[in-house]
Amino acid sequence: MLKLCSLQSGRFVDAANNTSSPPLLDYTEFYNSALDHMDLMQDYFNWQNPQRPGQFAYCQYPFILSIVAKRIILTKDSEQQMILTARRSLVAKVAQHQAPQIDIFFLNIHVRRSHLVCDSLNEIASKQKDLKKKLKVSFVGEPGLDMGGLTKEWFLLLIRQIFRPDYGMFVYHPNSRSYWLSTDQAGNLREYNLIGVLMGLAVYNSIILDLRFPSICYRKLLSPPVVPPVDTSGVGVISNLTVNDLAEIMPDVARGLSELLSYEGNVEEDMCLTFQVSLEEYGDVKTFKLKPEGENVSVTNDNRDEYVQLYLDWVLNTAIYDQFRAFYLGFHSVCASNALIMLRPEEVEMLVCGSPTIDLNELRKVTEYDGFKADDPYILDFWEVLESLTEDLQKKFLLFTTGSDRVPVGGMGEMTFKITKLSNKPNNLPEAHTCFNQLVLPQYESQDILCEKLIIAISNAEGFGLE
Repeated sequence: MLKLCSLQSGRFVDAANNTSSPPLLDYTEFYNSALDHMDLMQDYFNWQNPQRPGQFAYCQYPFILSIVAKRIILTKDSEQQMILTARRSLVAKVAQHQAPQIDIFFLNIHVRRSHLVCDSLNEIASKQKDLKKKLKVSFVGEPGLDMGGLTKEWFLLLIRQIFRPDYGMFVYHPNSRSYWLSTDQAGNLREYNLIGVLMGLAVYNSIILDLRFPSICYRKLLSPPVVPPVDTSGVGVISNLTVNDLAEIMPDVARGLSELLSYEGNVEEDMCLTFQVSLEEYGDVKTFKLKPEGENVSVTNDNRDEYVQLYLDWVLNTAIYDQFRAFYLGFHSVCASNALIMLRPEEVEMLVCGSPTIDLNELRKVTEYDGFKADDPYILDFWEVLESLTEDLQKKFLLFTTGSDRVPVGGMGEMTFKITKLSNKPNNLPEAHTCFNQLVLPQYESQDILCEKLIIAISNAEGFGLE
């Protein structure tokens, strides 16, 4: 009873903290990392058990579960869904008196590098029933065997291509260093759905993506956290928007709106605004009405609050409604799980994007060696070289060896990493097997050569294959 009362009190404190702007405490202050080591799936099943609705479960109080604990629950839940989906495919084959092939247990994506987006769209559209299977990727005409590396590369190349300016789906805002959906691409709903599917597949398959969305994107993805069974017209729409939400994307515009709200002079005479919004995308400025006859309605001291709310709603909801709805439905077509109810938007972002912070000391602690020893002078030189590289080159090293330049939830201390000696090939460049987070390293004559060869390798890393 005491434990339950403490948790109930904690829930009230957490709720009060969330309503404070800004919050008085970081949400991670409520985490109880000791719970990371309990039987999390049993607790999750207790929470989900319809036969015993009143049974106690820590999952009822998700604010105390760390992101590590939630990742474990989501990963295990995903694995069980994968097994269930694969089992159904097997039963269907047997029922039809067909010999099952190993491929039925996987979501097999076959794409050409030259037609990456088109092929990916077609593959995903034709394999909707397989989205909850384990993902395997192959590039047409290449002898790659996907042990994880090809999957990582597929994500990397596809995301990179879709976010290119000439593709026109997302607008980059340099002041916030983030992307937002284009207001002019409502006809590309399949592509937006694909991005949502990619994010869902990444979470489902524990792949880290380098996506630079503002946090409001993840709030919209959890609005609501479970897709309504019938009417999906309101998904991804957020109410009670504030200027701070817009500041995550367009800080200069948000600053102007804040100044408008606090202006002490005559707004109508001094600012000459009407109920319209003008946005620039790819060099074109377009103007839209915020209300009927908006071009004829002046913004005044009395209606400026309404103007700001309509402005925020238009940019963050209305103008991208169709695009984000497709995006939302794509994500949830893969990641449909009650475990999402437990997640905060910040935690979804962490699961999708990982952390940009590289801690080489943590990586060094978990590194295993084959052909080298941790205290070999050459290995000491290697770590010295790696630590001397710029942050950008260190990220390229991480990308070269693991397939992602982001750090997974839990930090680098939870990664596996191995350095293997490449014998009798002192002129070769370092190699990597991203499937296993493995660096294959020749022994060079000097630290300078090691540094030079390593930089060449990590700066030209694209394409996986078997020799």
